[in-house]
Amino acid sequence: MPVDEAGVGRLATGVDSSVVNRLIFIAIFIVLIFVIFVVRLFQLQVIQGEDLGNRARRNSVRTVHLEAPRGNIVDRFGRELATTRPAFGVQVMPAELRDRDLTFAALASLLDLDPGELSERVGFPSGRRRFQAVRVAKDLPYDSRTRVESHLYALPGVFTDVSPRRFYVGGSLAAHVLGYTGEIQTKQLRKRSFADYRSGDVIGQSGVERRYESVLRGRAGGRNVVVDVAGRVDEVLDEVEATPGGTVVLTIDRDLQRVAEEAFLPDVIGGEEKRGAVVALDPRNGDVLVLVSQPAFDPNSFAGGIDTATWKQLTESEGRPIQNRALAGQYPPASTYKVFVAAAGLEEGVIDLEDRVFCPGTFKLGRRTYRCWKRGGHGSVNLHEALARSCDVFFYHLGLKLGIDRMAFFSNGFHLGRRTGIALGNEAAGLVPTRAWKERHIGEIWLKGETVSASIGQGFNLTTPMQLAVAYAAIANGGTVFRPRILLRQAGPDGAVEQGPAPEMLGKVPVSPEHLATIRRALEAVVYETGGTGARARIPGVRVAGKTGTAQVVHLKQTEGLEDDEIPFKYRDHGWFVAFAPAEAPEIVVVALAEHGGHGGSAAGPIVNAVLSRYFKSSMPEAPPKPRRAPKPPNSLEPPNSLEPPNSLEPPNSSEADNLLGSSEPPEEAAQVVRN
Repeated sequence: MPVDEAGVGRLATGVDSSVVNRLIFIAIFIVLIFVIFVVRLFQLQVIQGEDLGNRARRNSVRTVHLEAPRGNIVDRFGRELATTRPAFGVQVMPAELRDRDLTFAALASLLDLDPGELSERVGFPSGRRRFQAVRVAKDLPYDSRTRVESHLYALPGVFTDVSPRRFYVGGSLAAHVLGYTGEIQTKQLRKRSFADYRSGDVIGQSGVERRYESVLRGRAGGRNVVVDVAGRVDEVLDEVEATPGGTVVLTIDRDLQRVAEEAFLPDVIGGEEKRGAVVALDPRNGDVLVLVSQPAFDPNSFAGGIDTATWKQLTESEGRPIQNRALAGQYPPASTYKVFVAAAGLEEGVIDLEDRVFCPGTFKLGRRTYRCWKRGGHGSVNLHEALARSCDVFFYHLGLKLGIDRMAFFSNGFHLGRRTGIALGNEAAGLVPTRAWKERHIGEIWLKGETVSASIGQGFNLTTPMQLAVAYAAIANGGTVFRPRILLRQAGPDGAVEQGPAPEMLGKVPVSPEHLATIRRALEAVVYETGGTGARARIPGVRVAGKTGTAQVVHLKQTEGLEDDEIPFKYRDHGWFVAFAPAEAPEIVVVALAEHGGHGGSAAGPIVNAVLSRYFKSSMPEAPPKPRRAPKPPNSLEPPNSLEPPNSLEPPNSSEADNLLGSSEPPEEAAQVVRN
């Protein structure tokens, strides 16, 4: 086929010369780039390889976990109870260790530790765990920290850090309220409620620290830093700051709390420790002003991890300092229970204010004889006098008229025999016995003699100091039972304030206001009338109402004829004192228990007096200063101003002082039960 010359020409010249030129340029450019890469690679690998390798080994990026400071816990007036302080520690990065044995030997000598112990703490992690720092020392004293930091250049893989450490300002002050912190436990990590926690996190393990963990816990942060071979930070690459926790404001009054705790100090240095509990409530709303359990512990011991010896001492000590006696200690209420029996008798109409009972000092029921605490008896007494003088025989008669089930009904109405529901938890229920209870738990019928014992708060009856405080608060305020409140308000890190729960009413007591008023008048007589057992609660300028109680621990036969100091400590009676003031418009209820302290009036009375005195010293306005006159010249003949009023703050005369201290009043003795 003939070929068109023009077509051949077009085919022969189809490749544009400009395209060829561009292809040549691109090829040359690619070759040039490749040559540059090869040259640079040669420079990095051969010429500068050794130097760059050394620099790379000297520097690394380290991720530092920033613990969040826990929020503060303060009292109702904003005074710190628990806060956070800086704690300096030492950590080891396993991946950065060069000579493990040499490093641990040197570090152990600086920290006064055993090299083997350090090696055991770090272990031999593999994989990614090699890049997780291990803390080998916590809360170093200043001299140890400076020794380590001055030798970091010779300790590759070792670095110091600063972490927040819980600090309880008053040591053991309010320990059972605040609780303590500790590292999260393995079993806790398995729970869904701790899903956003990790091993090693510090959480509240008891008390307020545990109950309000979600408020007090902050949000952890982190920091990526470049460090050199000596562990020194060369550069901070990026950082997410830790957010501190919120503030919890408690209803507790720190000064009252301190006064109540100091009342348990030994009478002499090195003397026998006192045990017991104190609860103070505001009867108008249930606010907990004081919650004391003695002996106590120092929660600072837990802040950095408690050692085995300290934990053993706390858990195995005979004094059981870990136990919160105010909430979990269960004791016979003794004569403090008589007010509930009196309320039941009045409300049920089995007795009136004019009914009298003769007390010869003993009471016979069948072949058994029950004693009154006053051996000679109280003679003829009515209800008012029986409460004021704490006559046992009167209440033996009244208890038998009522029967155990009616007494139990009214006791339950004051919320005895059940938990109060205070937010701290770990609360005992106490016990108000009934016929059905005994048959169900013991398998026996109820006996009349047991009703006699129950009528004065002995026998099966058990209560906690908190329950007794709640019940007496209902008497003081006219019949409202409030749930004890420990949280006043809380504030987040952003300053937003959230009020705590409103006062919560648990119920109204099944007693008329008139009968409650009768009981309040009798409780005032306990403190002020002749023969009353509570004279030690008197304080100047304020009318106080109260009730004493002395609870038997063992049968009378085991201690009869022995002086108090001759009775083994564990067999001594418990002393109760309950008071509220001012009697006409109560603002505070105080319950004190002196465990194995003896008579209620003499053992627990001074504790109540100390708390009330401090409370009214704080709450009463100070007298305004008297105007000062210009000084007179020497030998001035001007007579003194006879119209100047006397100083109302002058101390009373000696006879008045004796009455205030109650030195002439006999202490209440224990109500005893004798079995022939």
